[in-house]
Amino acid sequence: MIPPQTTGRGQPLTLLPFLLVLFTGTVCSAMIVPFMGYYIVEGLGQAPWAIGVYALEVTGIGIICNRAFGRWLDNGTAPFPLIGVALAGYLAASLVLSVRPALWSVLSFGALGFGLSGSAVSTMFSMGLVVAEGQKMPRGRSNAYMRATTSTGWMIGPAASFLCAGWFGDAVVFRFAFGLALIWAVMWWAIIPRAMVLRPKSGAAGGPVPRDKRLWLAAAFVFCMSLAHSLTFSALPLFYVREVGLPDYAPGTAFSMKTFVEILAIFATPLMTARFGLKRPLALVAALAAVTISLMSQVQTYPQMLAGAALEGLYYGLYASLGISFIQSYAEDRPAQATALYWNVLKVSGVLAGPAAGLIAQAASFQAVLWVAAAVAACATLMMLAVLLIRRAPGARS
Repeated sequence: MIPPQTTGRGQPLTLLPFLLVLFTGTVCSAMIVPFMGYYIVEGLGQAPWAIGVYALEVTGIGIICNRAFGRWLDNGTAPFPLIGVALAGYLAASLVLSVRPALWSVLSFGALGFGLSGSAVSTMFSMGLVVAEGQKMPRGRSNAYMRATTSTGWMIGPAASFLCAGWFGDAVVFRFAFGLALIWAVMWWAIIPRAMVLRPKSGAAGGPVPRDKRLWLAAAFVFCMSLAHSLTFSALPLFYVREVGLPDYAPGTAFSMKTFVEILAIFATPLMTARFGLKRPLALVAALAAVTISLMSQVQTYPQMLAGAALEGLYYGLYASLGISFIQSYAEDRPAQATALYWNVLKVSGVLAGPAAGLIAQAASFQAVLWVAAAVAACATLMMLAVLLIRRAPGARS
């Protein structure tokens, strides 16, 4: 039985204040992640190769931090100082880029600071399991609330950064991000309990994640689904505008429709898992993803685009909420490491998708990128069927 965790002022920590901290941190991250590529090329006048260097640095630092922090959390380290490290990195990076906008500062302070800050989401998701358990909330429902919170943050963050850049200039984005991060820091200090720790179910929780082959199949499934989505995300705007001939505002409208349906789908997942479990719905979601991406590759009109965006939001919302619970289910006594594995897989797939989409589009077309994405989603369906068919090995965790 986990005793109620309290804030720094001694009040029991409830889910809503925790989600407010998660939301603010997500908006901070969402302001920077999609903006940096634009800033490097348009703001600093650098060649596109510099984006790849920056992305590799940030992703590498983020993966290392997620793995290390996940093990520390499972071994009894409190999340409070780890979130503080991520916050310090974000504050330092945004401050330096505010006063010294240059490629060297982006590839040094920017990559290190924003790479460290990327660990905050994984740490917060691991912590959210403890908050939810203290309120006797099922894991699937708490994951749904957290995924909906992060999706909402991603609706706001990119729009805020690009609007700020358009109105006031690129450098002001980092000043605005620094100010918002100060608010995030105040919330972290006032709301997150200092002594809260994850309470593992076994004494061996400090070790590595188990070698259950179904866990790694689950990770491969998440990788394929995330890669299919990232390829689609990279190709759709240019496919709609350049190859279909839709107006310039069409991709933004499609993204809003997709995100709106995505949030609704996320809130539907607890009912789905209570009735059908995780694996069978995920197999159907993967099949729906393959069909949806194939349909989007055939879009010719604005209404068809909106219908495709709604289907995309449906499958991705279900996958986003179910996928993290799916990986966690194979490492019950190492929840933080399982959560870190999930976010690291998303990071790697996102980094690979950009160059892959560019190469495919260069060789063929943006429509061809969508065909490849649909094929990757079909592979994810086959992987999920394999997970359903493989029997648990003796001594493996289910």
